[in-house]
Amino acid sequence: MTQLQERTGVATFKGNPLTLIGPELKAGDQAPDFSLNKSLVESVSLSDYAGKVKLISVVPSIDTGVCDAQTRRFNEAAASLGDNVVVLTVSADLPFAQARWCGAAGVDKVVMLSDYKNNNFGEAYGVLIKEFALDMRSIFVIDGDNTIRYVEYLPEMTEHPNYEQAIEAAKALV
Repeated sequence: MTQLQERTGVATFKGNPLTLIGPELKAGDQAPDFSLNKSLVESVSLSDYAGKVKLISVVPSIDTGVCDAQTRRFNEAAASLGDNVVVLTVSADLPFAQARWCGAAGVDKVVMLSDYKNNNFGEAYGVLIKEFALDMRSIFVIDGDNTIRYVEYLPEMTEHPNYEQAIEAAKALV
């Protein structure tokens, strides 16, 4: 088994340094494959969204204020992005918690995916927080050929991403 890259000091939680596991991906990189859970028994991979533009919104935990606001904002945007764009929200929350939150929040346009089983996504996309086993807030926009076209790694876990830039990056690919 190969040693995964650790990046220390590139992110913080309330000012305290965090260690992110995995590579720092950039626009132009090929998007790594992943296995994420839609439910306890159903998993999906990058190929399940072949040919579509993918706006991937990564949140540490859906039950926190910024994660809640981020997911609601991208749910609103999803309605205007068209059928060729899929908005995926990834967290390490259990699929049960994600489904409960969506029901309570009325969120129905975003596909909720869980990285709880093995942090496969977090490691592949360089967002796994070593200290918490959660995924760091980040945004990835991937084109229909699975090339990353936009990346935002948030330097502070409690900050909001640049919603408009991410949405515009997705719109530009349609």
